[in-house]
Amino acid sequence: MARIGFHASHEQFPPSELLALVRRAEAAGFDAAMCSDHFHPWSAAQGQGGHSWSWLGAAMATTTLPFSVVTAPVGRQHPALVAQAVATLVEMHGDCFTLVAGSGEALNETITGERWPPKDQRNQRLLEAVDIMRALWRGEEVTHRGAVIVEHARLYTHPQSPPPVFAAALSPETAAWAATWADGLMTVSMPEAKLRDIIAAFRDGGGGDKPVHLQVKLSWAADETVARHEAHAQWRTNVLEGEVSQELRTPRQFEDAARHLTVDDVCRAVRVSADLQQHVDWLAADLELGFARLYLHNVNRGQEAFVDAFGGTVLPALHRGTR
Repeated sequence: MARIGFHASHEQFPPSELLALVRRAEAAGFDAAMCSDHFHPWSAAQGQGGHSWSWLGAAMATTTLPFSVVTAPVGRQHPALVAQAVATLVEMHGDCFTLVAGSGEALNETITGERWPPKDQRNQRLLEAVDIMRALWRGEEVTHRGAVIVEHARLYTHPQSPPPVFAAALSPETAAWAATWADGLMTVSMPEAKLRDIIAAFRDGGGGDKPVHLQVKLSWAADETVARHEAHAQWRTNVLEGEVSQELRTPRQFEDAARHLTVDDVCRAVRVSADLQQHVDWLAADLELGFARLYLHNVNRGQEAFVDAFGGTVLPALHRGTR
């Protein structure tokens, strides 16, 4: 049975509130969780930026859920330190953690002042970073001088078995490339035809029967107008084209780039409905595409009501296989 997870958005909520929310989600019937790993939010309206690794230690200690985090193990973060953080979580909490690796966004990765490389170079350093982390998790001493530099690094606390490393992909091209090295794939909700293309590219590129997970962007509230306008208020900076969003460097730049986007524009990119059965139908269609996990991110601020409503109606319907 596919797992239905809760997405904890560090860009929108303080870490203490997210900790209460993920506990509430587990009690409501969500059986997995994931979080983002940002330094900045995408807008002042979102307004938060907690440290995901600190939070993960607390969240994994106080729930029984398997966790994933989407991160760039390059740029502002060195892969040896990311490997150490992951190894520590796995040693404490066991085989219930997945690292989802992406090449990053300038919004976060340029804060150290380093040059922001073009996409092909970002992919190269990401692949090097993943190889470095896997070697460290095997207990090897690593010296590497390429796009990433490592000198005589060795983890003295390392996991008994390496945790899975998924790739974050938003296009068929990235999915096909990731299939050659990743243990699985994470993508985000988009029109079904595009999702099919990404899954097919991953499978045909060497992904075979590796698991694919989906982060679902939705906005639910008991009132349709609230669901629509809150999605626009919180998430219009996040529906820009991928190439644009990867290059902008500050929340203000995102706000300026998204200033022209209307409520209808956001509703074409985010699944917005006050009808719980509509969400059941959308998510059931996702499961029919073969996703092993769905992580639900309600992009508006009404998190408690969302967790309770979906826990009471949507999750039971999906587990029964009824639409």
